[in-house]
Amino acid sequence: MNKKKYIIISVIVISISIIALLGTTYALLTMTIEGDKKITLTAGILSVDFKEGDNINLDNIAPMTDKQGLKTTPYTFTITNTGNINAYYHVSLEEDSNNTLSNNYLKMRLTNDKGYDSGIVKVNNYGTGTFDVMNEQILEPSDNTTYTLWMWLDEDADNSAQGKLYQSKIVVTSYDRKQNSPNAPELDDGMIAVTYNGSNWVKADESTNYWYNYNNGQWANAVTVSSSTRDNYLSASTGTVINMNDIETMWVWIPRYSYTIGSVDGTNYYGKQGEYLDSTPTQVLPGEIDIKFVDVDTKDRGTAKYIVSNGISNNSWYTPDAFTFGSVELSGIWVGKFETSSSNPSADSGGGNTTDLDAMIKPNVTSWRNINVSNAFTVSQKMNDDGNRYGIESTTDTHMMKNSEWGAVAYLSQSKYGKLGNTNYSGTNKEIYQNKSDQYITGCSYGAPSSNNNDYGCQYQYNVNINGTGASTTGNIYGIYDMSGGANDYVMGNYNDVVGDSSFSEPLSIEVKYYNKYTSDDLNVACNGSACISQGLSETTGWYNDAQTMVKDLNPWMARGSEYNYDGGIFTVTATNPGSAGRGHSFRLVATIR
Repeated sequence: MNKKKYIIISVIVISISIIALLGTTYALLTMTIEGDKKITLTAGILSVDFKEGDNINLDNIAPMTDKQGLKTTPYTFTITNTGNINAYYHVSLEEDSNNTLSNNYLKMRLTNDKGYDSGIVKVNNYGTGTFDVMNEQILEPSDNTTYTLWMWLDEDADNSAQGKLYQSKIVVTSYDRKQNSPNAPELDDGMIAVTYNGSNWVKADESTNYWYNYNNGQWANAVTVSSSTRDNYLSASTGTVINMNDIETMWVWIPRYSYTIGSVDGTNYYGKQGEYLDSTPTQVLPGEIDIKFVDVDTKDRGTAKYIVSNGISNNSWYTPDAFTFGSVELSGIWVGKFETSSSNPSADSGGGNTTDLDAMIKPNVTSWRNINVSNAFTVSQKMNDDGNRYGIESTTDTHMMKNSEWGAVAYLSQSKYGKLGNTNYSGTNKEIYQNKSDQYITGCSYGAPSSNNNDYGCQYQYNVNINGTGASTTGNIYGIYDMSGGANDYVMGNYNDVVGDSSFSEPLSIEVKYYNKYTSDDLNVACNGSACISQGLSETTGWYNDAQTMVKDLNPWMARGSEYNYDGGIFTVTATNPGSAGRGHSFRLVATIR
């Protein structure tokens, strides 16, 4: 796949200068067009028409309500594809580094005539710096679309806003072909695409790609609901609130990608500093893993490493093993948003060592523990049985998470698309916050990275911005939780088909696509005589000081993520012999659309 070629085709400068006391008229909002209005692509022309000319003056920009803000005169621009090929583009907001007015005070709404609507959002919901207001869009030849933009000063702005300046640019960017865009989520017929409106999960329009934006760390989310409410929700209109009481499972889409890990010194591969880290990467505070999204026909088998000063070569990329399921190449995988809970979370250990209960994936409930590996595997497999409660089709494969799939989530989190790239966090807070609930409540957050102190409990729930959402793989509500702390999660990673006390029959005889087999406890040769790359093992040993113990004869099963009362995180690896009751561990679910 060729390198993505960005071409800035039009820039609108938004300048807000606040010079008066509150209660009086603020300075004007002015928009000035800079740069070319047209750009010639390889086989076509994409043009932007700014109907208002070089300047727009909006009077009386005092702090105002949302209703008042949407009554102000909006700014419009039309994008037209005058060529003979599809044009790919996105719209970004680029903030000036000299701004003195916090974007906490600004609200905006962007719509187009093809159905896109950002809704009313605070600008700081996107972060700071340069960020996409909307993700990749497509214009067919001779087609056009008109955008409408409102921006206003929030009614909560106080006297600290006076005398301040805010400038940003609306940037329309095009490229010569679709590059580095995530594969669209593949939804099972029982799944409902959702987004979060600030208070509730609401039904999204799955026919568009407006419900996810990986450039902004907004990973695609979907839910399944109870059988008694499913038909109503499936036929409901976009924006309908999905009641949490009706939700039974929650999923997050990990699109297929290739990755490579950089080294500053040519010896230690801790990622690159890039734009998101304030210091040279170390084992204690690793840097960015470079990622490019790829289509299902791309399967890179390079070194998975490069020297930062030399740049990335074509042979640097590797497509994680998680995206190969048996003989099938996957466009992505659905991962359980939380540790698995049961249909009776009030039972001992949230479910205990049984297959009589059904799996659930929800926040604010007790995770399912003390279940042995074979029973957890059985529970995961039966989710797509005929007549299942979730509405999941038999062509969707539900299974217990493999170690390689855990690694795929961890690497994406450590990229610009995950928490590492979330500018709301800096320094050591780039690490995923720990769930320190000694009651094993799913989605909890300590509000800080891993710690072995005795301050246990559910300090913040999953939907509390920053302190709570910092426990997700994106640092916002759209990521995956409980991958640091909570219960220690069994994954399907096994030493040499040794079943131990797992209750599987000896020797292990399940299909090889459902587990990762390791033939040595030496990471240099554990994967078919080679180093185990793409699986969060040899490449990421000790990252964030997370401990690692490899599986072997006496402890043949792998667990990930660390328990609430240990100093560990997403790169923690534990080898264990689970015993008949599972030793208090939980597990996580994955679904693949075949």
